[in-house]
Amino acid sequence: MLEELFFLLGLVNNLFLIFIFLIRKDKIALLKRIGWVYLLLAIPAVYGIFLVAREQKAVQYSIFLVIFLAFLTLEGLYDHILKIPFRKNWKLLTPYLGLYYAMNYGFVVMVWKTSLPRGLIMLGLFIIQIIVNICTHSR
Repeated sequence: MLEELFFLLGLVNNLFLIFIFLIRKDKIALLKRIGWVYLLLAIPAVYGIFLVAREQKAVQYSIFLVIFLAFLTLEGLYDHILKIPFRKNWKLLTPYLGLYYAMNYGFVVMVWKTSLPRGLIMLGLFIIQIIVNICTHSR
């Protein structure tokens, strides 16, 4: 069950981020209204940590879920609570990007480990996410 949850969480995470990156320039008002919904992914992530213990799975699942939760915490703190322009401050941006890449790496690698087709899907979505992110930042 943990592998399915991890795959679905990674899938929804990628699709959410692709959607957010696509609308952030032209529909910023919409993003400000619904962007907090992304933070709700913390609920299945916390549940996943309990599944790791219950199913006695590899500790790496918990590590990547904690990294994901740390990313969501920083996202929530920076964008939704403090509402600070952290993307213009390298001291604030560096840990955010570190967690962003580590979180995405975890979703690809841990899924790939148990299913090559699902791992390829996650890798493909991550590549799309990066391309969309770069393209919408350069506009």
